[in-house]
Amino acid sequence: MRSTESLRDFCQGLPKAELHLHIEGTFEPELLFAIAARNGVPLRFPTVEALREAYAFTDLQSFLDIYYEGAGVLLHEADFFDLTWAYLLRAAADGVRHVEIFFDPQTHTDRGVPFATVLDGIERALKRGEDELGVSYGIILCFLRHLPEDAALATFEEARPHLHRLVGVGLDSSEVGFPPSGFQRVFALAREAGLHVVAHAGEEGPPAYVYEALDLLRVERVDHGVRSIEDPALVRRLVEGRIPLTVCPLSNTALKVFGHLRDHTLAGLHEAGVVVTLNSDDPAYFGGYIAQNFLETAVALGLDRATLATFARNSFEAAFLPEARKRELMAEVDAFVAG
Repeated sequence: MRSTESLRDFCQGLPKAELHLHIEGTFEPELLFAIAARNGVPLRFPTVEALREAYAFTDLQSFLDIYYEGAGVLLHEADFFDLTWAYLLRAAADGVRHVEIFFDPQTHTDRGVPFATVLDGIERALKRGEDELGVSYGIILCFLRHLPEDAALATFEEARPHLHRLVGVGLDSSEVGFPPSGFQRVFALAREAGLHVVAHAGEEGPPAYVYEALDLLRVERVDHGVRSIEDPALVRRLVEGRIPLTVCPLSNTALKVFGHLRDHTLAGLHEAGVVVTLNSDDPAYFGGYIAQNFLETAVALGLDRATLATFARNSFEAAFLPEARKRELMAEVDAFVAG
């Protein structure tokens, strides 16, 4: 027990960046009920406990159905501020020094919530987090891949006046049947605008989706990418190009990508030389924020503290930050490990 507690403290204190975090996926049931009541939005779940019981997912789609329903109570700037601030308090307690937050504007604009309302609330909380908690940030606009690319293009045009407030764009939602190749035009526009580009690929989808993300969308990071290990040539390419994977272990097991955390491929990817990072994805739904992902993964896969520190350094290497800032943050990892 004492050893586990010591490891938990290490995982919480270890300075790290979180690079795969959907802000809508941090919506804890208690806050969801509070905001629903504030906005007069009815819920089909009678209690917080009943909602939590619905978090028994069989695959990605079963999760997304609940995810989008929960997001439906977010209507005003204050709602997005409260959601983001609640996450930042947890992240800071977990040793997060930098976060690059995903948000899904289409989830909200399709309900009539203005794009600026969503971004203003999120950014206001992030600025406060930087000032008061010391957590720097970047904001990544994600396109919903289950909707047509024309919808993504319309969203990008809606975002144009705000591009200076974003660090990049991404691609998320249902993966199987919606390959990255369907979004080449909107990603080309994002690159032309000087934004960084990332995409979910190789979670439930095959290694071929990772190739498409790299070759057609020209992504700089692959979100998830855990099935890459099925293709040795792809693994070599990731290693040689220092292309990071933003891996989310508890998410992958909650969504049955792996039957058990001990079956996860991240240790094999790391041993092959891939730049692996650990993240929480949608922690309110998957049972753990970032430190819990570090802890449970370490226990399940027998990872030592040196490996966990490597994951933390990798997170800063993979972040969209100036090189000088990356060096400062990596030095924080070294100082923490040295004790």
